[in-house]
Amino acid sequence: QVQLVESGGGLVQAGASLRLSCAASGRMFSNRSMGWFRQAPGKEREPVAAITWSGAGTYYADSVKGRFTISRDNAKNTVYLQMSSLKPEDTAVYYCAAKPPWSVYELLDGTFYANWGQGTQVTVSS
Repeated sequence: QVQLVESGGGLVQAGASLRLSCAASGRMFSNRSMGWFRQAPGKEREPVAAITWSGAGTYYADSVKGRFTISRDNAKNTVYLQMSSLKPEDTAVYYCAAKPPWSVYELLDGTFYANWGQGTQVTVSS
């Protein structure tokens, strides 16, 4: 089991940057692929980005490609989401999630994730 705590959300203006962090505790973080998802009011949860357990592979939703970067520091048990050129449509609660150990399939499908954080709010004003 792994526990996840997101931080770094806030209120920013369009065009600004923000970095989210997800700190993991528990066992076997370094062999879990990780993902970021978001949910805006009245909308379904959608994938944002994912990274394999080794960090060798990264995957992004089309809506954030070129603007967001996912990374991880296994020594710190932390995964990051660097967000740049933020748009009002990026406003959502952002969730960090962990896959079961060693899994690298369906990384942008939230139904295959085992553990979730509580979320952090990101609000982008126009």
